[in-house]
Amino acid sequence: QAQRPGQFCQGSLFSSFKMAPKKKEEEVVGPWMLGRFSKALKVGLVGMPNVGKSTLYNSLSKSHHSKTANVPFCTIDPTETRALLEDERFDWLCQLHKPKSEVKAHLTVVDIAGLISGASKGEGLGNAFLSHIQAVDGIIHVMRAFEDDDIIHAEDTVDPVRDIITICNELRIKDRSFMESKKEMHNRGKTAARAKSPAHLKRWEEEMETMEKICALLDDGKDVKNNMANWTTKDIEFLNDYMLLTAKPTMFAINMNHKDYCRKKNKFLKPIFDWVSAYAPGSAMIPYCGAFEEELQDMASDAEREARLKEDGTVCAMPKIINTAFHMVHLINFFTAGPDEVRAWTIRKGYKAPQAAGCIHTDFEKKFIMAETMSYADLKELGTEAAVKAAGKYRQEGKLYEVLDGDIIFYKFGK
Repeated sequence: QAQRPGQFCQGSLFSSFKMAPKKKEEEVVGPWMLGRFSKALKVGLVGMPNVGKSTLYNSLSKSHHSKTANVPFCTIDPTETRALLEDERFDWLCQLHKPKSEVKAHLTVVDIAGLISGASKGEGLGNAFLSHIQAVDGIIHVMRAFEDDDIIHAEDTVDPVRDIITICNELRIKDRSFMESKKEMHNRGKTAARAKSPAHLKRWEEEMETMEKICALLDDGKDVKNNMANWTTKDIEFLNDYMLLTAKPTMFAINMNHKDYCRKKNKFLKPIFDWVSAYAPGSAMIPYCGAFEEELQDMASDAEREARLKEDGTVCAMPKIINTAFHMVHLINFFTAGPDEVRAWTIRKGYKAPQAAGCIHTDFEKKFIMAETMSYADLKELGTEAAVKAAGKYRQEGKLYEVLDGDIIFYKFGK
């Protein structure tokens, strides 16, 4: 009898089961290698005071946790919420299985206090602000691209490019200061490394070389994440220990007024686009209207929301912001699916099959035998698990298999 995805069984490997031969590939350095290798990753909303961070946070969480007030620093302690991930693959699996339980993936979002020029030296709430950024894995830069005399701006005038340059400079200064302290400590360990063994001394020299490269890059006004060609896999090992602010992936949420958002035009968009293309190439830019999104979330029903969106000829930007942020920090989903439950499991890109199994239950990682796997694309195309098997696309994967986004997995584990 065929086992269903979404169920777990205990068993043993048959002697006929053969592992696929291990492929030998050179590791290519990519941005996904930077950062914590964890499934519990967070993104932070970062920006100057009064650009709309707390309003965006409230819309993302579909609730009103964060105080929104027309004063600088109305958010001091960061607040945290879970934003649910809209995923058409999950919806399709639910339609297919009609399960008793449905569990969507989510993204943890943190609302961080507004930064001002001089934060790296402790101005405003600088030190607290920068330590809160240190604790997140990706940054959503919230940029104010609307003028409103009733909403004060920390610099008196609205200039989103000036604001983002201020923030990026503060992050870079903080990283440079951190690396200087790190180098001083490292220098003190040279004698001990030499005394231990040649291998320890070599490791010490390798780390010093990486530190020099990082400092030179920061002095040049560049960010770690935008210069991946600079780094070797050894450098990335050290970088992931340092958790630098400029190594965190970033995206840009551009807060416009309602009229500009609906007509998709604004005098600030071109300068923002030019700056991001030059200094943060590859980063996503998503325009939205904070006040309008909050208004949509306050509506009583989906029908009311859809009618308003149709009337304005526009779309809700929240699903796009959440999905982009989720993939920005290199998170992916795999699914378990059956009549009892359809669930999206969140893992870091690069997880092997046993690590992914550990997200379901720690025992699954320890007692892993194999992962019976099919891709969502194959299942959707062919319609049923039986058809996927008949087409030879239902795979038995072992411990070295790297789980891919959209895999549907049935785990087998031992006693």
